[in-house]
Amino acid sequence: MTKSRLSRYRIRKLLAPAHGLRRYFFLALTGLLVFLGGVVLSFKVILAPLAAWAEGVWHRLLGPVVHENSVDLTNHFLGGLMLLVGGVALYIGLSSAVLRIREGGGPTSKQGTMVAWRRKQQLAAGPRIVVLGGGTGLSTLLRGLKQYSSNITAIVTVSDDGGSSGRLVKDMGIIPPGDIRNCLVALADAEKLMTDLFQHRFKVKSGSLSGHSVGNLLIAGLIEQCGGDIDRALEMASEVLAIRGRVVPSTMDHVRLRALLEDGTEVCGETTIVASGRRIRRIFLDPQECTAHPVALEAIADAELICIGPGSVYTSVIPNFLVPGIASAVSSSKAPKAYICNVMTQRGESESFTAAEHLVAIQANVDTQIADYVVVNTGVPSQATLEKYRGYQQEFVTPDYERVATMGYKPVIGDFMSELDYVRHDPARLAARLIDLI
Repeated sequence: MTKSRLSRYRIRKLLAPAHGLRRYFFLALTGLLVFLGGVVLSFKVILAPLAAWAEGVWHRLLGPVVHENSVDLTNHFLGGLMLLVGGVALYIGLSSAVLRIREGGGPTSKQGTMVAWRRKQQLAAGPRIVVLGGGTGLSTLLRGLKQYSSNITAIVTVSDDGGSSGRLVKDMGIIPPGDIRNCLVALADAEKLMTDLFQHRFKVKSGSLSGHSVGNLLIAGLIEQCGGDIDRALEMASEVLAIRGRVVPSTMDHVRLRALLEDGTEVCGETTIVASGRRIRRIFLDPQECTAHPVALEAIADAELICIGPGSVYTSVIPNFLVPGIASAVSSSKAPKAYICNVMTQRGESESFTAAEHLVAIQANVDTQIADYVVVNTGVPSQATLEKYRGYQQEFVTPDYERVATMGYKPVIGDFMSELDYVRHDPARLAARLIDLI
């Protein structure tokens, strides 16, 4: 980051606690001044010369038409009125500021009101971060980054054609909501009950609700309620979940994935590509001529940090960069750009891939270099976990960061792994290291 940009970031962070309160303090100050003016005219004690001058002006204005005793009575009436108006303005200003501070704690805050409010304002002054990808990998990263900033834009791929999302695409003609839902929940600051509801998947084995996610249905309902306005629907969903940031699709056009396999076969559809079990040589969007979301391009141009992945390299990461304008916007950005390599390989996409081979796949499909840094995990899962994953034909991604460096990237190495239920990135450690790049 340049010195000027760093200075602006520090100034924003310093002034963050006062963000949104200036109007209320100004109102309170105005009310106080009016209140003091009322004291002056009523009791002639404070700032006596000013009061005498004001009284003289008042007498000259009313003297020709009003009896002298009436003028004195009007003096007291005016003073009392100013006391009342000033007091009301002071009360409204201070009470509005206090209410704003109380609301700033968020619905899930268990800290003191002032601490929670200050925390929210600091997040509002955090760095502008753009994250591109899809799937669970992206949502994992967002959970960590939202602890540092609420100025996050998640740009999500929209080529999913399986499960609940695929059925809604077919039935309603909307863009697939699944990855969007995961990102909304990851950035949410709402009550856990609400986020759990969004992620709940109906367990009935047959019928129209079978396999559907409640969040997918709610997003589909909001899109229909908004007359097909997807942006407005996502704004409403974001308000319901009180998210820290925003989620936008990379394109609003309906696109599918088309893959050229190593044996020369072409297959269409994300689900079909993954299920083929054969190595992918090239991946394409169908149709190739689609339009990038303007908000996505604006966010990339304004970013102070750009994160790519983690996620399925062919079906989550690369598709965003096949949307015309996205790759060039990222490449042109002066912000630090980091690709987060997966911890484990994925069957049907990256079998036996090392960290460097993930980059080879990206370079084969994206015409321009989209990253400066490559985050490579060096933490190794337990032997029992590795055996379990071998049963799913998945392996640990070999951290060949020396080869990554020879390819022109700057490796960022460390133990970024979590092994609680699944082997994934640890959101806190990964986010902390990425923020260090700023």
